Amino acid sequence: MNLSDRLKKIDKSKLSDKVYEELKDLLIAGQVTPGERFSLRGLADSTGTSSMPVREAVGRLVAEHALEVLPNRAIRVPLMTKSRFLELRTIRISLEGLAISKAAINRSAAELKKMGEYEQLFELERQKQDPDGKTAVKFNKNLHFAIYRASNMPALVKMIESLWLQIGPVLNYDLAINTDRLTNREAQIHHKNMISAIRKKDPNAAEAALVSDLMSASELILKKNVLADE
Repeated sequence: MNLSDRLKKIDKSKLSDKVYEELKDLLIAGQVTPGERFSLRGLADSTGTSSMPVREAVGRLVAEHALEVLPNRAIRVPLMTKSRFLELRTIRISLEGLAISKAAINRSAAELKKMGEYEQLFELERQKQDPDGKTAVKFNKNLHFAIYRASNMPALVKMIESLWLQIGPVLNYDLAINTDRLTNREAQIHHKNMISAIRKKDPNAAEAALVSDLMSASELILKKNVLADE
């Protein structure tokens, strides 16, 4: 038996899935910015893979409107217009509101504890003299998705992930560069209200706290004129 007969073939689909998950996490966690450009070669070098799995992963993200391919074949994080931002906000309120209301009913003690840990990490970062916005972004994302997963509705969580892929960069980019969203304590207050309602298993209060969180964050972004022209 020669060497080629003994080696297992590499499952390229799994490699593509891994690249997809890494790129997805960057987008959702606000580690890339609206308008930022990449190349297939650059992404392949960064992930230590060939261009094929990167191309497949990018294709999936383009289909989900999380990335776009420009005429010069560069890959870009899409810019966000005001009308699309408002449309996505409306959808998020509906889907994420459903998720947190279900989480308030279905959450386990372990899931509630994990939410509290992320809320505390966010608050500890916020209290620093010079808070790191990107670190706060990660804790904010982890808190929200710990809540959504506690809904025990995996299909709903996938829908929310798709929304965050599209809107995450502008929401989280703003949080990363504007520390006033950290220092004014508004996000922290909403987070505490969300967890308090979930602890009490009060779905209506939990949903109301989430809507307040989404609305306050989005209104700050609208006021800063960081969105693209129509």
